[in-house]
Amino acid sequence: MMQALHFNNCNGLQLTKLRHLNSPRNHISISSCDGVHISHLNIFAPEESPNTDGIDISTSRNIEINNSVIQTGDDCIAINEGSSYINISSVACGPGHGISIGSLGQNGKYETVEEVHVRDCNFTGTQNGARIKTWKGGSGYARKITFENIRVRNSQNPIIIDQNYDPFGTNSGSQKAVKVSDVTFKDVRGTAAKELAIDLICSPMGCTNIILDEIDIQSSIPGKRTYSRCDNVHGTARACNPVVPCVTSS
Repeated sequence: MMQALHFNNCNGLQLTKLRHLNSPRNHISISSCDGVHISHLNIFAPEESPNTDGIDISTSRNIEINNSVIQTGDDCIAINEGSSYINISSVACGPGHGISIGSLGQNGKYETVEEVHVRDCNFTGTQNGARIKTWKGGSGYARKITFENIRVRNSQNPIIIDQNYDPFGTNSGSQKAVKVSDVTFKDVRGTAAKELAIDLICSPMGCTNIILDEIDIQSSIPGKRTYSRCDNVHGTARACNPVVPCVTSS
């Protein structure tokens, strides 16, 4: 079973006012494209349906996605290897796995993503909100990424970086990692379904220049307080709730 709609090597593509329902796999794939404008899409699949990504982007550049509703069982939007200059705005996501950079670097591959800007987006009942996921043992980079003016409602992982993704333990001894740097989370507010609201787990290589600015994520569980977890993260935080102890407060 394949995706419902696949665009390959389409430059200057405009895609608007489509309704997608229950694709057998990912709904829309964009690969090897330059100059794509996507808007006013409505994409739906059951929350429990696996691999039903809304929009997958790979080896593409200069992509704009805006004013769309995506409710699926996997990533609302996934930005994969070889992609750059991606602008996403005014997307309502949920249910689903959020807007994800990656995964990158599976099976030791060299993979890159850069210049991704996500703003004015809402996440409701999602597994993740703003996510970067790279495989342990991979190489390459994910850099110059911004999530700004994000609203989360009852999301399990509102802010998450996982530079050590290795669910099968196949790279447990590897010191290699995809380099994660120059990432900004700005004006992210709302509620988390779990007490762990900010999860930043990096390899010994470290994630560098990670900026958290004006973050306020409360627990949706009455009487509970949110907290953060971080490892090998280098950066700064300002007006951040919950506090992220391993970065410098300003």
